[in-house]
Amino acid sequence: MTLMYDVLIVGGGAAGFFTAINLAEKNPNYKIAILERGKEVLTKVRVSGGGRCNVTHACFVPNDLVKFYPRGEKELRGPFHQFCSGDTIEWFEKHGVELKIEEDGRMFPVSDSSQTIIDCFLNATKKHKIEILTGQSVQSIFRSEDNWKVETNQQTFRCDNLVMTTGSNPKIWEMLEKLGHTIVPPVPSLFTFNIKDNRIKDLMGVSAFASVKVQNSKLSASGPLLITHWGMSGPGILRLSAWGARELFDKNYQFILEVNWLNDSTFEETENQLKELKLEHAKKVVAKKSPFDFPNRLWESLVLASEISMETKWADLSKKQLQNLALQLTNGKFQVNGKSTFKEEFVTAGGIDLKEINFKTMESKLLPKVFFAGEIVNIDAITGGFNFQNAWTSGFIVSESVNKF
Repeated sequence: MTLMYDVLIVGGGAAGFFTAINLAEKNPNYKIAILERGKEVLTKVRVSGGGRCNVTHACFVPNDLVKFYPRGEKELRGPFHQFCSGDTIEWFEKHGVELKIEEDGRMFPVSDSSQTIIDCFLNATKKHKIEILTGQSVQSIFRSEDNWKVETNQQTFRCDNLVMTTGSNPKIWEMLEKLGHTIVPPVPSLFTFNIKDNRIKDLMGVSAFASVKVQNSKLSASGPLLITHWGMSGPGILRLSAWGARELFDKNYQFILEVNWLNDSTFEETENQLKELKLEHAKKVVAKKSPFDFPNRLWESLVLASEISMETKWADLSKKQLQNLALQLTNGKFQVNGKSTFKEEFVTAGGIDLKEINFKTMESKLLPKVFFAGEIVNIDAITGGFNFQNAWTSGFIVSESVNKF
């Protein structure tokens, strides 16, 4: 038996639910269903932000917001003028969920629980009689007469409008490729660096604001850097991994990372500063206390790496030792051998080629009445609520566009 719908949404995640709810609110007569291949819906929402759900980011100017997207910056400018972070806050408030801003700009439900977001979505789908069909693995999609036919492992569906919100699903990408779309091959985007180095060996948990650069490339970033038992993590590293997703993949995650622990101080500036410290603190032991704004343990490690003993006083530093220390501080070279996934956040760069999407409507330029929302397209962001904001914005635009037909 074939089931007929006005709108069929493939993918029971954040973008799928947001699209469905906004569609139903604009047109209560629509017959809408969400197809989900797994047993549960909204699984990524549940684990995001350590189970608190990082809903969006407190960045309210579209032209500023787009700068957090390594892929999609240009394309998202128009969409964010239609539905931005402020609209997200208002939408959730209208639906009974209050959000709060943390110091770093990330926004979470006041409850600090992703279940609040899940309950909000499930209540809204129930209220608007949106069908949620789980265990539905899509086997084929094709155009049939004047509508779309979707076959799953369980049954056959027809719909006037097909919305694809399946995220990074290779099987769905393959089907869309057969229908004529170009798929940009997926590569990991948010990841941390595996580094074995004596300078950071026993410094797990130490953090410093640093700038990082991939040697012999234009890739650089700055931000808090966190030393972990496997290497380096933190916002600065994640930013670099997002912007360098393709280049670092091509390098097979083997490269030299240059770290400036003083962020923007140059070698020359640092060498002069160290000379002043040598005069000021002549009788003090160099390794004892960090004169810079980062932990003593890190300072001690960099002092030792500069061939300065634990007992050496400032007055006894040779010119060579001063230069070694200035170099360790401003251009420490670390060999990266591989990557690790960042927490549960597995984000990929890749998906439907952005040139094949109309960003005013989120409709496919190749397939009539097929729309896309969320990470199925070649858009990804750094960590901080930005990937969800893309899901809300694209889902909202789809709901507006379908309604106009």
